[in-house]
Amino acid sequence: MPPDHTGPTPDAEDWLRRARDAARKGENIAAYDLACDGLEEHPRDKALGHAAVLALARSGATDRAQRLLADLGLAVDIDAVSDAALAEDIAALSARLAKDRALAADGEERSALARDAAALYQQAYRDTGGYYTAVNAAFMWFVAGETERCHVMADDTLDACRTARRVKGEDSYWLAATEAEASLLRGDYGAVAGALDRAAVLGSGDFAALATTRRQLRQICAERGQDDSLLAPLRVPKVVHYCGHMIAPAGGSGRFHADEEAEVGRQIRDYVAGNDVGFAFGSLACGADILFAEAVLDRGGELNVVLPFEVDEFKAISVARGGAGWEGRFDACHKRAASVSYTTEDEYLGDDELFHYCSRLAMGLAVLRATYLHAAVEQAAVWDGVAGAGVAGTGADIEFWRGRGGTTHVIPTRGTAGGASGAASTAPQKRVLRAMLFGDVKGFSKLSEATLPTFFREVMGAFAAVMDDCGDGLLYRNTWGDGLYLVLRDVQAAARCALGLQRALAAIDLESIGLPSHLGLRLGGHVGPVFEATDLVLKDRTYFGTHVTRTARIEPKTPEGEVYVTEPFAALLALDADRRFACDYVGRMPTAKDYGRFRMYVLKQR
Repeated sequence: MPPDHTGPTPDAEDWLRRARDAARKGENIAAYDLACDGLEEHPRDKALGHAAVLALARSGATDRAQRLLADLGLAVDIDAVSDAALAEDIAALSARLAKDRALAADGEERSALARDAAALYQQAYRDTGGYYTAVNAAFMWFVAGETERCHVMADDTLDACRTARRVKGEDSYWLAATEAEASLLRGDYGAVAGALDRAAVLGSGDFAALATTRRQLRQICAERGQDDSLLAPLRVPKVVHYCGHMIAPAGGSGRFHADEEAEVGRQIRDYVAGNDVGFAFGSLACGADILFAEAVLDRGGELNVVLPFEVDEFKAISVARGGAGWEGRFDACHKRAASVSYTTEDEYLGDDELFHYCSRLAMGLAVLRATYLHAAVEQAAVWDGVAGAGVAGTGADIEFWRGRGGTTHVIPTRGTAGGASGAASTAPQKRVLRAMLFGDVKGFSKLSEATLPTFFREVMGAFAAVMDDCGDGLLYRNTWGDGLYLVLRDVQAAARCALGLQRALAAIDLESIGLPSHLGLRLGGHVGPVFEATDLVLKDRTYFGTHVTRTARIEPKTPEGEVYVTEPFAALLALDADRRFACDYVGRMPTAKDYGRFRMYVLKQR
């Protein structure tokens, strides 16, 4: 048997570097795949094993991460690992998984699980002396309601931080952030302020790190009844959803006149600068959209563009109409955008629903980014103050945003009636926005013939009961073997159904009815514009289109026991005013049959 590596070999080092690079970008699925590829060549490498387990934990697959931790035997013989930092990281893995379970629970279960996690972190601290394990032990004692133990570990954390600075000469962002957290747990607000000032300097520009710290410190503030304004040094730039009227060509009529461009542009630039706008989400039509995009880019902010359909047709319908120069300005912004998303990459086909969906997607992406960064989010609009007709348009966007409790900064235009609103419909059939789920049961293909009747009676019967409870939110259901294909009215209905299906399987004592315990449901969810029609063969309603195919390609790559959803699904769910669900980013996932790589999220109940 080959010896354990206490540190990576040169070749394993390359795998580890690539896995960690992916993890730093938030691409946890890619990080996991790279670490596993490295483990195939170096099965005893503890650093690669740690990277694989941590990537699974970050992707929300806590149970799978726990099993992998045991399979790799990472927690055994930590003393043999010569790299102190790696030893601490490995020692903390079990505690990290216990922490995830605790923070996902409620009531007495939460407190009990938090005590378990605190004890694991505390033991890891005793084994390694690191401030990372110490502060997490203090935090979990805090969550468990064990104030005295929390204070003891907070003091130990501060001692470990002083040692790291004095003996090792360390002065990193995480050291300063850890000192701030330990001081907050102790109630020493003066020390918190000083540590956060240092952290703000050391972590400048690392918005992901700032967000992680703000998230944990805000939870402590909330529990202590402390105003979280003391976290101001870690504030990140504002996130904005922008929208507004297209500009009329010179001499033409419309809701945004050409002779207003200079003044509106000035007000937009003042707004962007005065509100520290760092992240912007919206479309790229002539007029308000492009003016916002240019202002954000000129200030060094991040522009994220959402288009309703393919580029050339969008330019013809929504850019060229503004007159000379707007297409060139579109191209310049499009080229500099940090991301470009589409409601569909196919044709317009006269579907105004695509403009409606485009706006909602941009709003949802803005809310998702603000949630991730713990940043402020609002809407900015160039608007004449007149409510529009129909589902699409600036007035509809403002009404929807304000309806979910958001604030809108309005930059006014004079506005007059007139101007075309889009292209005439050329489609005999329009698309509708629908949420879709595809699923199957991993392990089904290995069931014996004798167990199949039990599987269909107990497992598929439980799934059918969940679907029956969906009422009119479930528009279509189909199955083949263990496969499921469901179409639902919206993402809220799809989220309820998907999590209900997972709970239904988890509630079955599989071994007691003669089925293997390793059976697991994989579910993938997506939302997009699809065609609705009558199936001429089955004589039943059916749905088809490229977005149905996309959903089908997600499920085979989803971990069993989890619900993975695409970014559009997560974005529309983020607009739910009740905030019943949470979607945590897990990375870019390669889909089945080389259909592409999509940004994916794991769906959870709040």
